[in-house]
Amino acid sequence: MKCLIMVKATKDSEAGTMPSEEMFREMGKFNEELVNAGIMLSGDGLQPSSKGVRVRFSGNERSVIEGPFPATSELVAGFWIWQVKSLDEAIAWVKRCPNPMLCESDIEIRQILEADDLGETYTPELRQQDERLRKQIEEKR
Repeated sequence: MKCLIMVKATKDSEAGTMPSEEMFREMGKFNEELVNAGIMLSGDGLQPSSKGVRVRFSGNERSVIEGPFPATSELVAGFWIWQVKSLDEAIAWVKRCPNPMLCESDIEIRQILEADDLGETYTPELRQQDERLRKQIEEKR
């Protein structure tokens, strides 16, 4: 199963405070362990929400809302995409992670929907289109 692992934002990450050199080293070591175990597919940190925007959809209308956004605890400061055997395996890896923030922090784990999770409305034609697009993306890398 694929999972999105979200490092939740804090006041410090939203202020643009960078981790210490030691924290970068610890996280680099953890990332190496993930890669060597075949778990990590991708991962990056994100700029503070002050440098982001949201696009709100209301029927046919679209509006752009510039950051920063309130409710820091609901924002994401970074992410990984992992391939694991189970939610329990993902939890075990997250528990090994160094604290990514200068203060108390949270990491959220969410399973990524895959074709078999999408039900009957995800027709064979839609599945073929998805597979074709994924192949095109891989070829462009």
